[in-house]
Amino acid sequence: MTSGKLSAETYIEKSSRALQGAQALLAVEDYEGACSRAYYAMFDAAHAALLAAGITTPESSSKTHRSLIASFGLNLVKSGAIAPELGSAINKVERLRRLADYTGEPIEAADATWSVGKASELIAAVRDLMHISDPQSRPPDPRP
Repeated sequence: MTSGKLSAETYIEKSSRALQGAQALLAVEDYEGACSRAYYAMFDAAHAALLAAGITTPESSSKTHRSLIASFGLNLVKSGAIAPELGSAINKVERLRRLADYTGEPIEAADATWSVGKASELIAAVRDLMHISDPQSRPPDPRP
């Protein structure tokens, strides 16, 4: 286990892995699991965006999900760096994750599909903000 702070790049890669997990869970119709992983993909992408923008997340503000999401909204959504609909989406996906993780209420396929799609959109927006490309979209290496 390492100590110290993770970089924006580490968080965006972590978010991409969570998105892959969400997509896999969606494919096997585990809608609760897909919503949960989609939320964590968005949460880690928000953390990456804040770090990339030079907005420090003091230990007190990054300890809770609410405070990190509030900082993301205040600093990146309200400034126009991230589209407002993606700021709203992270809050809706968080509510779905809470339902999925802490209640017996079923998650509809449409909600899970929407959540995974919004997570993908947010990660793409943060990658654009960070000026890094998605490794999945790179052309294949022509070397043998």
